[in-house]
Amino acid sequence: PLTDSVRVLYVSPLKALSTDIHRNLAEPREGIRRLAAASGLTPPAITAAVRTGDTTPSERAAMIRKPPHILVTTPESLYLLLTSERSRQMLRTVRTVIVDEIHAVIGTRRGAHLSLSLERLQHVAERPLLRIGLSATQKPIADVARYLVGADGSDCAIVDHGHRREMDIAIEVPRSPLEAVMANEVWEEYYDRLSSLIEAHRTTLVFVNTRRMAERLARHLSDRVGEGTVTAHHGSLSRETRQDAETRLKSGGLRALVATASLELGIDIGQIDLVCQIGSPHRIGTLLQRVGRSGHTLVGVPKGR
Repeated sequence: PLTDSVRVLYVSPLKALSTDIHRNLAEPREGIRRLAAASGLTPPAITAAVRTGDTTPSERAAMIRKPPHILVTTPESLYLLLTSERSRQMLRTVRTVIVDEIHAVIGTRRGAHLSLSLERLQHVAERPLLRIGLSATQKPIADVARYLVGADGSDCAIVDHGHRREMDIAIEVPRSPLEAVMANEVWEEYYDRLSSLIEAHRTTLVFVNTRRMAERLARHLSDRVGEGTVTAHHGSLSRETRQDAETRLKSGGLRALVATASLELGIDIGQIDLVCQIGSPHRIGTLLQRVGRSGHTLVGVPKGR
C-alpha cells in the first residue's frame, strides 16, 4: 500500500477548475481498480482531495490527519498551506507539482506570488521537485519555461504540440451609434441580439468582465429566453450555487450561462455551441481561451461572437 502522503500537487488558477480536475481524476482511478480486480490483483488505493476557499474546516482537518496522494489547489490556497506549520509538514513529501493553465498567471501579481510559493514549496520539500506547466495558449514558451523553473530555464524540457484550430469568430456591434456611456436603447439591442443567438443554438456561454454585469445580463436574458433557462456564474456566488449552475450546464438544463473569468479556463463544461464575449476581454489569449470553450471536441469548431 501507498503511505498516506501527498505525492502530486496540482495547482489550478480557478476554484471551478480545481473541482473539475478532482472529478475527472475519479474515473481513471476507478478504471485502474477495475482492471486490477479483473486480473486478480489488489492495487494500492490512490486518493485525491481539493483544497480551495470552498473547502470546509472539517475537510481541511481530515486532510491534515490523512493526507491525499494527489492534492488539487489554487495559488492562494497553496500560499495558506505553506503558512501553516501542520500543512507545511504535509507538503514535505510532494514529488511533482503541476501548474495548470500557466498562461493565466504569468505577467500578473498573482503569478509573481505563485513563483514565490513554488520556491517556498521547494524549500519545504524533502527532494527536488519535478515541475510541470500546462497550457493551450502559452507564448513565447521559452519565457514560460523560465518562469516555471528559474532564470536560466536550462533544466526545462519543452514539449510543444501546439496547433492552430479552425475557429468561427465574428465581431458584432449595435446598430445605434456607440457613446462613452451607452443608452438604454443600445443595451436593449444587446439583449435582443443575444437572445436570438441563444435561441439559434442549444447551449451558449456568455462572458462578461464584471460580476455585476453577469447578474444584470442573466436577469434580462431570462426575461427574454425563459425563466430558469439562464443563470449567472461568478466568484461571489456560494459554492453550491456555482456547482449547481455547472451541473445544469453540463446536463443541458440551461440554454445560456453568463459568467466572468470563473469559467474561462480548461473546465470540462460539456457541449457548448456558442460563446459570446460582451466588451473587450483585454487580452487576445483570454478571448481564444473563452471561445475555445465551444466546439470542445476533436472535430468541433469553436464559435464566438
